[in-house]
Amino acid sequence: MPEPARAPADRRPCPFPLPPEDRGRSPYTGWTRAHWEATADGLLHAAARHASPQYALISLPGPRPSSSGPRSDGLEGFARTFLLAALRVAGNNGHDPHAHLTRYAEGLTAGTQHPTTTPELTTTDPDSWPSINTTRQARVEAASLALGLRLTRPWLWDTLGDAVRSRLADWLLPALGPSPVDNNWWLFGLTVGGFLRDAGIETARAQTAIDRALTRIEDWYRGDGWYSDGDNRAFDHYNAWALHFYPVLHAHLSGDHPLLAHYGARLRAQLDDYTRLFDTNGAPLPFGRSLTYRFAATAAPWLGALTGHTPLTPGATRRLASGTLRHFLDRGAVTTDGLLPLGWYGPYEPMLQSYSGPGSPYWAAKAFVGLLLPATHPAWTAREEPLPAETTDTIRPLGRTGLLLHSTASDGLVRVHNHGSNATPDDPYYARFAYSTRTGPTADGDNHFALLLDGRPTTRGPAHPHATGPDWASSTHTPRHADGTPLTGIRVLSTTLVHGRAELRAHLVTGAAPGTRVRQTGWATTPDGPTAQLHPLHGYDDTPRRAPTGSTLMGPHTHTSTLEGTITTRPEGTLFAALASLTSDPAPAPPSTLATTRLVGDTLHITWHDGTESALAF
Repeated sequence: MPEPARAPADRRPCPFPLPPEDRGRSPYTGWTRAHWEATADGLLHAAARHASPQYALISLPGPRPSSSGPRSDGLEGFARTFLLAALRVAGNNGHDPHAHLTRYAEGLTAGTQHPTTTPELTTTDPDSWPSINTTRQARVEAASLALGLRLTRPWLWDTLGDAVRSRLADWLLPALGPSPVDNNWWLFGLTVGGFLRDAGIETARAQTAIDRALTRIEDWYRGDGWYSDGDNRAFDHYNAWALHFYPVLHAHLSGDHPLLAHYGARLRAQLDDYTRLFDTNGAPLPFGRSLTYRFAATAAPWLGALTGHTPLTPGATRRLASGTLRHFLDRGAVTTDGLLPLGWYGPYEPMLQSYSGPGSPYWAAKAFVGLLLPATHPAWTAREEPLPAETTDTIRPLGRTGLLLHSTASDGLVRVHNHGSNATPDDPYYARFAYSTRTGPTADGDNHFALLLDGRPTTRGPAHPHATGPDWASSTHTPRHADGTPLTGIRVLSTTLVHGRAELRAHLVTGAAPGTRVRQTGWATTPDGPTAQLHPLHGYDDTPRRAPTGSTLMGPHTHTSTLEGTITTRPEGTLFAALASLTSDPAPAPPSTLATTRLVGDTLHITWHDGTESALAF
């Protein structure tokens, strides 16, 4: 029997009451549907204490407003918690013992009376919503409002007066226009259009918005279930909580079986990769932006169960989703006041984007789409089953993304080696060569390879996929000065080859001046985190140096190992190779025992510790 999940000793327990665990039905997490319902109610009750006088805005405490201003942040708090309330009530077939919808109906009525262009909150106008035409972020929140109204239509929309419904429609209609941002934002128009079409409002205009959005995302589909979030190479959680979520849920709610078959097949393909990115301790991979949405990462697995398009069994779906929700609650992601702060576990400002406001974390509401499954569904009743990461070691490319999945069953740790995602090339949450479920990127350059110019490390710049094999991936990039200027004429060909817990990291540098120093860094780990190792194989000085590298979203006081070497005069370039390892296995062997290598011509021959042989040609 698996050991029960335990809250880390230095973290707070959940601030609202939860029902007793059920270790018979849920041997891995102890959690049932009742825990999800109690969590939803607890989050909603806590947020309600920060509502405006007529409940139209929910202005939550935070370190700073978003770039859209406090009024937009208040709408965000309202809209995203409304989506949570809608999922809670719709999943209970309209039964609303806590009167969640009554409060939101009051807010819908007040917020649309006098839409405003004023970004600040005032005592004379504390309830008005910002206009979509003048506040770009309001378009995002319109999607949550429209989806919530669509889910609860019999119990909310149909009970509102004609004047209120007319005002709501007028407020929503601008969201049907072309998206001002050319990425997943197109799907907000799809979502608003889906509700308005169902409600019989401007149906032709609504259908146009739907068709336009679905046409646009076709340009970004890369196959194997993966979308890029725009014309760049952006592969992260937005695949799960936006690019699959909105089209699949729209098709499901529309009863459009051909549309659902089309997008459902893509969702299933995505989940075949995506569900392998969850640690056995419940952690999703902290890679990409908007990570403060936290357990929204489970929206796609739940959606697969809801629509029947999933590779997971019902018991594995609940084990994944409950494991992730519990992972965050056990580690203090909800404050003693019952709120979700801007951060990962507790507050953590370095990972935030300028658009993140105090209400942003409540897009975690998407995780509760599982409540749309009836209580009798096997996803709620079946016995929990293990995740892919705890049944077998896995090394596999993730479609055509340039990402290489790497997990080890002995410790349940998941890693991804990045040779292709570059949404924001110099952002530490996109530009590192590797990410894991038990570490986070630092500001000081963990998992990075750089040239040292006047003592300052170069940044990576856009990574271009080069080639991929079953256990390796490679990419090229042109390093950049610290100010972002590309180092024209210099090229780095980088390859990661994986075997067991070992990572062989190789870089061939061409075009750099002889005598230039280079630096390879390893994993940044906290004192209570996994064990990180780094060992030189070729081109580096003999001894790695371990130095403090500040905080990550996992905690403070990280340390990272560093290797340095020197560019030679070889015209074909200088090769640097090292072995890295990240493991939670107890007392791991030194990295020098994991493999031996020899360079013959332009080919690096590797003999692994178990006798397996590999070769990398440069």
